[in-house]
Amino acid sequence: MIKLKSLHKSYKTGATSLHVLKGINLNIEKGELVAIMGSSGSGKSTLLNILGMLDVADEGSYYLDDVLIENLNEKKAAKYRNLFLGFVFQSFNLINYKNALENVSLPLYYQGVSRKERQKQAMEYLDSVSLKPWATHLPSELSGGQKQRVAIARAMASKPKVLLADEPTGALDSSTSYEIMGLIQKINNEGKTILVVTHEDDIAKMCKRIVKLKDGIIVEDKKIKQVIVK
Repeated sequence: MIKLKSLHKSYKTGATSLHVLKGINLNIEKGELVAIMGSSGSGKSTLLNILGMLDVADEGSYYLDDVLIENLNEKKAAKYRNLFLGFVFQSFNLINYKNALENVSLPLYYQGVSRKERQKQAMEYLDSVSLKPWATHLPSELSGGQKQRVAIARAMASKPKVLLADEPTGALDSSTSYEIMGLIQKINNEGKTILVVTHEDDIAKMCKRIVKLKDGIIVEDKKIKQVIVK
């Protein structure tokens, strides 16, 4: 599903250059649930930005579902993101003046789905994350866990090939974090490829594979016995 070969990325900082990614090689198969770990400055955020087509590598190749991701202008990147990717963020990124149903239906609007059909589909996704009764509630009327469930439903609404979750439990307490990871495990068990960026060991252990970065290189890549959320 994802193939990275010899990926390099540097940033100019005044007269100097900071080499952030140093030849990343990574293959992720369809249906995997992978934790990307690393301390601040390890390169995990840069890697996620490249995977999410929010940034581009200086060297190397990136294939997503056998499509070479290169030469992206803003329009092409937006098209590919909408076609391939769903995003879940630590800060939820919900639109405050839109209710849960409207937030979930937004990707469908950009895909040109009719209003009636996108409302129907959005309600189905809200139901899948156990939030159908909260469809008309604004984000300000929802708990942190509920907001993240809305965000996950929104990410799934566009039927992405890959779900990218950037610290999805970072703003939540432990109990709610486990609930969200239980939902992510459920979605993964239905066949969705998911990458979870996290610095928390217990969250990483709820995935099926852990990839650790340090100073721009992969220092560990192993499959693990997954901790199942019950």
